Amino acid sequence: MAPSDVNQGSQDDDVLQEAANWLKAGKKVALATVVSSWGSSPRPPGSQLAVSEDSTFVGSVSGGCIEGAVVTEALEVMESGESKVLEYGVTDELAWEVGLACGGKVKVFVEAVQE
Repeated sequence: MAPSDVNQGSQDDDVLQEAANWLKAGKKVALATVVSSWGSSPRPPGSQLAVSEDSTFVGSVSGGCIEGAVVTEALEVMESGESKVLEYGVTDELAWEVGLACGGKVKVFVEAVQE
């Protein structure tokens, strides 16, 4: 099966399953979810990224520099327990550099997950 044949639901199920596995192992976990996007964004609303306290992550909310920034924010959310809404947007000129292929905006909700 080609990667394009995998539906979004199964990938997100894998993200949630891995997050559940980390929780069962006693690790802190944060979940980032794309809540909205405008223009060209590599991942649609509902896409998720799970992060464990050791910076391991699974899933995707964008790619490029945004992904790394979301992981960093997720680590902070695990420590503080305070959820965050992150917004990223760029001009077409900077789009490739930060991982938004043709410009656009993306809003990501990051929350600590508890068992």
